[in-house]
Amino acid sequence: MEVLIMAGQLILGLSILVGLHELGHLLAAKAFGMRVEQYFIGFPPKIWSTKRGETEYGVGAIPLGGFVKISGMIDESLDTEQMKADPKPYEFRAKPAWQRLIVMLGGIIVNVIVGIMIFVFMTYKNGNTYIAAEDAKYGIVAGKLAQEIGLRTGDKIVKINGKPYERFNDITSTDVLLGTNSYYTIERNGQQEEIYIPNNLVDKLADRKSAGEFIDIAQPFKVGELVPDQPAAKAGLKVGDVITSVNGKPIRFYHEFVEGVKPYPNKPLSLGINRNGQSLTLNVTTTETGTIGFYPKSLLKYTTQEYTFGEALVVGTERAFQVVFDNIKGFGKIFRGEVSASKALSGPIGIAQNLFGGIWVWDRFWTVTGLLSMALAFMNALPIPALDGGHATILMYEIVSGRKPSDRFLEAAQRVGMVILLGLMAFAIFNDVFKAVF
Repeated sequence: MEVLIMAGQLILGLSILVGLHELGHLLAAKAFGMRVEQYFIGFPPKIWSTKRGETEYGVGAIPLGGFVKISGMIDESLDTEQMKADPKPYEFRAKPAWQRLIVMLGGIIVNVIVGIMIFVFMTYKNGNTYIAAEDAKYGIVAGKLAQEIGLRTGDKIVKINGKPYERFNDITSTDVLLGTNSYYTIERNGQQEEIYIPNNLVDKLADRKSAGEFIDIAQPFKVGELVPDQPAAKAGLKVGDVITSVNGKPIRFYHEFVEGVKPYPNKPLSLGINRNGQSLTLNVTTTETGTIGFYPKSLLKYTTQEYTFGEALVVGTERAFQVVFDNIKGFGKIFRGEVSASKALSGPIGIAQNLFGGIWVWDRFWTVTGLLSMALAFMNALPIPALDGGHATILMYEIVSGRKPSDRFLEAAQRVGMVILLGLMAFAIFNDVFKAVF
């Protein structure tokens, strides 16, 4: 079921974004009097189509893309027969270069607008809930990767890059992890020292096997929600219970509970419970993965910052463009050799697993869709032949130089671009499968 939910979210999200992207091209082309022959969401074979005026609208069977076919344009179809005849007034090639440029940028512009709208709406709806730095009073939980760079559980991070910070999540923000020569100032046993973050740390964080092994927050907890038909519910654990010990060993924080239970898969354990001031003991047998089936509720103080629509417009726009800046920083690390491309790049399988997840949560769905919309705009803007950015680069050259490249050059560029894109797609899908299996 989880696989179906992940696939469903991915298909719906991409269908929305690709449909709107191609709609941007279509509307711009029609605005300048160009003939649009086809508008399809998904790639062939065709499932359904209908014709309205000069345009065929349809849905393809492969739901990982889409296309608009504009008369007189050399595109991914590589249909060059019409290019042998003289240009018709309604053809793409017959229009001024500035109009063709706007048509090529139409999809990118729409994706940017959609991404901003989603981020603004989610910011206005949900605000920003976080744990303030001063409320993370029990310090951090240092996972394996954090320990490798010198952090220890119980350390209190007091500064990031020499400056105080506002939210605990700032510790693992993209500005820090994708930055260069970042460092933490920590307090340990009453003394302060600096812990430097290796520039290639994000490469290790991208490894599925290292997921969740960096920094978490040390937090006292109580039982927040029980999973039906799991050992905790069957043993009589109740929402609101505070677990005080595992097999007689006192615990206070959630990470201590996890560390106390995980080494004993499929084994009976005794849990000390505080229920409304009354001490109880419950016997429970763990699952094969060393869990008992409940979600914790943190007892730390959370701060919620709400926004007016005007404030959400500013903050949401900043968050949307942060996706673009993070992509630029990420590519920079790949080119500098600080991050492996095989770990950093994901195809549709990786996106479904790592971003959407196996539970359908609408807030997460729209947040991820907004992120993908901005990422799609960024990727399409890259000056690679066959992408919108490649077409735009050639058109800008034409505008500046006053010389139009030959049709033969455009055909060759399109073919090279298609080879590059198909190669990248094959690499991403193979990479997803490899990471999932190994």
